[in-house]
Amino acid sequence: MSQQPGQAADAPADQPSLHRVLVDGIRDMIVCGELESGERVPEAFLCRRFGVSRTPLREALKVLSVEGLVQLRRNRGAIVTPVDPDRLRDIFETKGALEHFIGLHAASRATDADLARIDALHADLVGAERRADPGRYTRLNENFHLELARLTRNPELVQIYEALQAKVLRARFMINVDPARVRESLGEHEAIMTALRARARLDLAERLVAHNERTSEAMLRLLGDAPG
Repeated sequence: MSQQPGQAADAPADQPSLHRVLVDGIRDMIVCGELESGERVPEAFLCRRFGVSRTPLREALKVLSVEGLVQLRRNRGAIVTPVDPDRLRDIFETKGALEHFIGLHAASRATDADLARIDALHADLVGAERRADPGRYTRLNENFHLELARLTRNPELVQIYEALQAKVLRARFMINVDPARVRESLGEHEAIMTALRARARLDLAERLVAHNERTSEAMLRLLGDAPG
């Protein structure tokens, strides 16, 4: 097979570049809380961890700064961008309208196969809560809500919804270290599943909106920006 232009002879076409590995790896560390909000980015540590020099590392940090995860400070290094309560509030307010739309249309457009897939995801969430695995619960929770959005069969909504979900994922990891909040979240999911199985459009819409509001309140309380 002939080599494609610009493709290294010894690298598979689907192999991620070093730049992509760095960007994805550091992003995941920030989102999961391994690099904490407001913390100075430990460049020397990251260079050792990923086996790179400072030049590619700083190129990766530039990308993450555009995404809003890192703040670059001239001659003072970079810091992990603090989570902004006002921005979170605005995102959840916007997301609430989408949750209502999702409830109305997912209930009527889902096939039996779709319901089986969502049921399996919900069962995985139950398992993660029982094993006290907040990291897995958070990832599964993300997939659960994205799958509900996809049941609308509206790709424009899914694209917007996925972008908003990504912006609050850091805060989800932060609140889900609290077992009490995870239990509350799972209880809200049980009610969502009951409405979905019954294909109760208005009930599902209302339950998704309420779940969105409770999640927002929990995050804002954690950040000291909401009534206790």
